Amino acid sequence: MKTIVFAHRGASKLAPENTMPAFELAYQMGADGIETDVQLTKDNIPVLIHDENVRRTTNGTGFVQDYTFEKLQNLDAGSWFQNRYSNTSVISLEQFLKWAQHKTLKLNLELKNNIIEYKNLEDKVYSLLDSYNLVEQSIISSFNAKSIERLKKIDKDLSTAFLTSQKIKGLVDYTKALGAQGLHIKYRLLDKSIIESSHQNNLDVRVYTVNRPIQMMRCYKIGCDAIFTDVPHIALEYRELYKYKKEQND
Repeated sequence: MKTIVFAHRGASKLAPENTMPAFELAYQMGADGIETDVQLTKDNIPVLIHDENVRRTTNGTGFVQDYTFEKLQNLDAGSWFQNRYSNTSVISLEQFLKWAQHKTLKLNLELKNNIIEYKNLEDKVYSLLDSYNLVEQSIISSFNAKSIERLKKIDKDLSTAFLTSQKIKGLVDYTKALGAQGLHIKYRLLDKSIIESSHQNNLDVRVYTVNRPIQMMRCYKIGCDAIFTDVPHIALEYRELYKYKKEQND
């Protein structure tokens, strides 16, 4: 089994996270998939930004939910990272899906609704995926268990994943009971038993955020289904190295 490499917020170590330059770079590097974050603007447009507040990754202040999409697009989402990315815009989910539509990339859309419960976010995201024929190559994940349950009511066959950074007793059973097909865990929670238990319950395990080669090699060795990394080029290089070493030892 090959561990899938998702570019976390795009190639976010080399370009401003969740922007077209980061997504383009990840695609050029050969990443298997792209992970990004979805929130809602004041005028109910799904947009790609990680924080509920715009101040860390733009030159603006205040909450995403208080901006119209037009006002949000006027912010500079690149110069905080490097001057050469100045005037890079926050983009909508629809703009991203138009770009991804004819590519073989897997998509992981994380709904950022565990702090602000954006009304109808699930419906809006699913509708866009459906309109671009991208439902089957997409996973929707959330830290919000209720959001996973809402998604299953929209489409019981939709690939969903429960996200957690916490040690939860009976985590695999809990995830299974939500109706999710995947479990997305912080790297520090990873051990062989969680992989085995998840796979016995037909759950895929994907691990975040895996940036160090030693972590990557461990994920490949114990059979993680996917990793999320800010440095997809390094993850792909080490995946090839792992494959080569395994072939030599078999």
